[in-house]
Amino acid sequence: MTVNKALSVLAERGMIIRRRKLGSFVASRQIDRKVMDIQDISTEAELAGHEHSHKILMRKIEMLDSTTATRLGEAVGAEILRLHCLHAVDGKANALERRIIMLDVVPSARAESFASVPPGKWLLDMVPWSKARHVIRAVSADATTARLLETERGEACLTLIRQTWQDRRTVTYVEFIHPGDRFQFAGDFHPNERGVIDQPSRGSAS
Repeated sequence: MTVNKALSVLAERGMIIRRRKLGSFVASRQIDRKVMDIQDISTEAELAGHEHSHKILMRKIEMLDSTTATRLGEAVGAEILRLHCLHAVDGKANALERRIIMLDVVPSARAESFASVPPGKWLLDMVPWSKARHVIRAVSADATTARLLETERGEACLTLIRQTWQDRRTVTYVEFIHPGDRFQFAGDFHPNERGVIDQPSRGSAS
């Protein structure tokens, strides 16, 4: 009974996975990502005591198509920098990043390779923002995503979609896709005097 209780506690803390008739297994390490904060993956990993690395898979300047322009609320034909980036934590793939940066709002991104500094961290350091929106979705990994994230096709993934604005202009739009067994979103909330959730009024774009 003592062993069973200990295993139950480990399962509650997410350290092991218990499967009926199969036994108990060590769970993959997860990283908490704060829902309300704007913070880059590299900083989150390092604060949790992990090693982070990234690789730029695609970097392309192009014109905003009508479908994407409608989604972002921007003008068709505006110049954008489209980035695909793979993040790894402790040597294992942890997130696929697909990002758009509006070049008329962030012209300095045109010459930035992002080889040494991840896009999110670079934007946090360089560009002020006045508004942000987060959307979290559960998705199944397609063939390309599964290959890059070193998981199986159809496996559950968590997707964070974020858009940040400077005044009324989009700074960046990004989708982070995480393997469901290696990541979770977490957040602490505190009511202010009016009973409304406190949120930062100004920061930097990630």
